[in-house]
Amino acid sequence: MIMEINASPDNINSVKYNVHEKQPYRTWYHFQPPQNWMNDPNGPMYYKGVYHFFYQHNPYAPTFGRHMVWGHSVSYDLINWIHLNHILEPSESYDINGCYSGSITTLPVEKPVIMYTGSDTNKHQIQNLAMPKNLSDPFLREWVKDPQNPIMIPPSGIDVEGFRDPTTAWQGGDGKWRVIIGAKTGDDGKALLYHSDDFVNWKLHPNPLYASDNTGMFECPDFFPVHISGSKSGVDTSIQNSSVKHVLKMSYQNKQLEYYFLGEYFPDQEKFIPDADWARTGLDLILDHGMFYASKSFFDNAKKRRILWGWSKECDTTQDDYEKGWAGLQSIPRQVWLDKSGKWLMQWPIEEVEKLRDKQVSITGEKLIGGSTIEVSGITASQVDVEVLFELPELENAEWLDESEVDSHLLCSEEYASRSGIIGPFGLLALASEDQTEHTAIFFRIYRAPNRYLCLMCSDQSRSSLRQDLDKTPYGTIFDIDPNVKTISLRSLVCLLLIINIILHILESYILCEFRPNLNPRES
Repeated sequence: MIMEINASPDNINSVKYNVHEKQPYRTWYHFQPPQNWMNDPNGPMYYKGVYHFFYQHNPYAPTFGRHMVWGHSVSYDLINWIHLNHILEPSESYDINGCYSGSITTLPVEKPVIMYTGSDTNKHQIQNLAMPKNLSDPFLREWVKDPQNPIMIPPSGIDVEGFRDPTTAWQGGDGKWRVIIGAKTGDDGKALLYHSDDFVNWKLHPNPLYASDNTGMFECPDFFPVHISGSKSGVDTSIQNSSVKHVLKMSYQNKQLEYYFLGEYFPDQEKFIPDADWARTGLDLILDHGMFYASKSFFDNAKKRRILWGWSKECDTTQDDYEKGWAGLQSIPRQVWLDKSGKWLMQWPIEEVEKLRDKQVSITGEKLIGGSTIEVSGITASQVDVEVLFELPELENAEWLDESEVDSHLLCSEEYASRSGIIGPFGLLALASEDQTEHTAIFFRIYRAPNRYLCLMCSDQSRSSLRQDLDKTPYGTIFDIDPNVKTISLRSLVCLLLIINIILHILESYILCEFRPNLNPRES
């Protein structure tokens, strides 16, 4: 079965896509293009009442390709999207081998400008500009490449295929614009800093804003301020004063993980000094411990918040991707702010997701006895927003863990997850088959450590399918838990086009649980 998606000719250009109708594994409230490959988010933005989302896209196949374009979609609520024509396609000598990742910067008088990486005739990576053709069009359907392109080429000592992914630019008190370009020399990553008076002529600062050894390419860097007060409200990218800290985020190519540093930015010296040298102390701040990469944030001026997007790649085989006709999705957009402690970032799904809620199924005061599972009945929808509150027993009885000698991902694997402990594992089995031979376990486990308590949180895909040719990597992290806080909450968004089973699960100890799944109105 094939269905056609038509953009309304009343407000946008008519576009038709062929999409397989029977797609049980396609998500329904994550962002996805109608078909084929998608990876990095490219500079989301808000303009004249409309949210724009730009993304890396191969319009010809569900695999990464040589001639990548910038896909473009618009929305009024960040949930429901209208897909428009591509805005950047390979056409000139400076991008003939691909229009790759970049960002949007809004110049004075509300004038957005794209800075993007092009792969030229020699497959060297260079930076280019594009501007809207018609600023009165809130959908910004047409863009024009700058006649002065390219505006930056790889400087001496930088790999010609390792010079990409410009950030959103920011303006200093001196009126100059700054931007970071991800780069590498051999296996060493660099965040190169450029500045400009006019946004066209750029000069490289002698020293990178940050550099590290053996991380590979600094992909998709991001640099933005956050309130030190713990306020959830966002801050415009150009704000620089004593009320903010700055976040420097990099996607380490060698590790395929998102790392970030918190620190002080000194624009007069063009220096960023991290609060701690995490890379050398082992106290790495990871932005997301799951299938999440190449993230990009933007300041939502309409609601005064900073919103973060990230790419989730497929765990299927390439043959699976061809059969279903698509690959890749974006994570649920999340609001991001600095925790009151000033030590890490907080993230939460944007409030618009809650507008999808309809029917509610609740369980309150349920006792979870060791070794038991409780199936949550009454869920007939294929998408669910699950909130669970677990009331914990006394933590003094928790088993001992030496954090320095364990790998959280190994502790989350099936071998360890199935072992009973003193407090845990407890959590959810989502997308569970009737006999539970297939399920995805999201669970916690509590440990004691010197002078503190630790919580292991896991998402275990090892039994998510009976097939053996899929990526079923378990993901997890260990974090401190306050013994005075007697509860742990868990929110899980399930959004496949499948009828699902949600099962509360515990192997050992006694846990009190309150469960509230909210069903997606589209499928309830």
